[in-house]
Amino acid sequence: MDIGVREFIKGSCEAEGLTVIIDVFRAFSVACYAYDNGIKRLIAVAGPEQAYELREQLLAQTVLVGERNEKKPEGFDFGNSPTEMLTADLTGKTMIHTTTAGTNGILNARGATEVLCAGLVNAGAVAKYISIVKPAKVTLVAMGYRATESAEEDIMCALYIKDLLEGREPDLSAAINELRTGSGRRFFDPANIRFSPPTDFFLCTDLNRFNFILKAVVTETGYAEVVRVDMGN
Repeated sequence: MDIGVREFIKGSCEAEGLTVIIDVFRAFSVACYAYDNGIKRLIAVAGPEQAYELREQLLAQTVLVGERNEKKPEGFDFGNSPTEMLTADLTGKTMIHTTTAGTNGILNARGATEVLCAGLVNAGAVAKYISIVKPAKVTLVAMGYRATESAEEDIMCALYIKDLLEGREPDLSAAINELRTGSGRRFFDPANIRFSPPTDFFLCTDLNRFNFILKAVVTETGYAEVVRVDMGN
């Protein structure tokens, strides 16, 4: 199995084989918590305008979730916060999701044979799935902060999945703790508490909390259906 690590939108554009788009803070952590809290369907879109348009087209109950510059766009129901997903009434609803990095990483992975979405919360399940399907090539794309700056947590998640696939089981506890004073320090800044609360940090770094993967399929409409697949025991 050939395993490569890439970064940013450029990395997703260049990705080949089974591709894992990684966004720990916070896109795919949010998606996992939303599925765990009862959403029926998740659709990833490029931006707020596409989200508004899709909401008008769908007859199902929808919630708009996402961010631009880390903050909830006007007219959205929720920001890109796992804390909000824990307390929201999401049962049976369709979630339309857009973020600066994660969802756009999905939509740009056009050369991939299969696309999975990962954060630390489901990294082990992703590695388990890849070990089962045994693709010849795997590309792990660390999307980074706003898809333009390397993010410690995304690189950590990519290397953790790579380690698991290569038979190693690293202990990330110290590295996760160090994120509090590194790329995760923004969650502890009082100026950000309304849209990036400290609880988001702990929810996003709860390693292997979920035993399911998120599989993304881009449709002819240009959106991506993101489906939960449980991995079992």
